[in-house]
Amino acid sequence: MGVGDRVFKGTYRHSVDDKGRVTVPARFRDALGDDFILTRGLDGCIFLYPLAAWQALESKLAGLLLGSADARDFKREFFRNASDAEIDRQGRVLIPPELRQISRIEREVVIIGVSERVEVWPETQWEKRTQERSGNFERLAEKLGVV
Repeated sequence: MGVGDRVFKGTYRHSVDDKGRVTVPARFRDALGDDFILTRGLDGCIFLYPLAAWQALESKLAGLLLGSADARDFKREFFRNASDAEIDRQGRVLIPPELRQISRIEREVVIIGVSERVEVWPETQWEKRTQERSGNFERLAEKLGVV
C-alpha cells in the first residue's frame, strides 16, 4: 500500500456530544497518530487522514493544473475545510462546527475505514446511501476489474 502501510477497515457507530466531539474507534487511533487531518469529504461525509496519507494527497493535488477553474475550485474547497486534529484523553476528536454543518452531522454517526482514510457519516445519510447503492457491489467489482 505504501503510505503508512495501515489499512483502515470496519464500521462503527458513535454519538457526537454537545461540544461536537466524537469517539474515534480504538482500532483507528494508533493508525491516525497523535496529529492528523480532518476535512470535508465527498458524498456528504468527513475525511480523516493520517499525516503520511495527507501529505501524499497534497502532492497529488499540487499537480493539478492552475489554469483549470475546476482544479482551483476543488482545491479551495478541500483545503479551506481542512484542519489539524488530535485525539483527546477520552479518545475523541472535535469536529469543527462548519464541517458538522456541511456534512449535516447532528448526533448519531457512522465511522468507517476506507483503506488509507477514515470517513465520518451522519447516520441517516449513511443508511440511505448504503440502501440505494447496495446492489452495485458486484457490478462495480466487475466494472473496476478488482476481483
